[in-house]
Amino acid sequence: METSSESSVGKEYSEEVQNDRNKRTIECKFCNSLILQPLSASFITNQFSLPLMKQANGSSPDEVVAEELADFWKVDDMLTFENIGFSHTVKEIKYLVCADCEMGPVGYHDIPSKKSYVALSRVKHV
Repeated sequence: METSSESSVGKEYSEEVQNDRNKRTIECKFCNSLILQPLSASFITNQFSLPLMKQANGSSPDEVVAEELADFWKVDDMLTFENIGFSHTVKEIKYLVCADCEMGPVGYHDIPSKKSYVALSRVKHV
């Protein structure tokens, strides 16, 4: 269930949200590549299990370790992104990765709704 409200922003990210939008530029944590311009995405709370960015060596696709995340930037149109890459389709989603260094996933793209979600904890706000 998706909710959008600054009151639901955790203390850790309260400085990043202004009028339910991203207040600052969003960049890759690893290579500083620009992902989103300020005010281009909406804050939402949406429980989603996203694979860890670093998996154990030799793990098979059936052994993927994930973490449950809730704070996301929702992007309504994929053309809003400055630099983002998409993985192969897994069920009805594609994982989002940095287009420059290919680190990720930083979020996911829901194919049926055509909406993308970037986890606040997986990117840098500058």
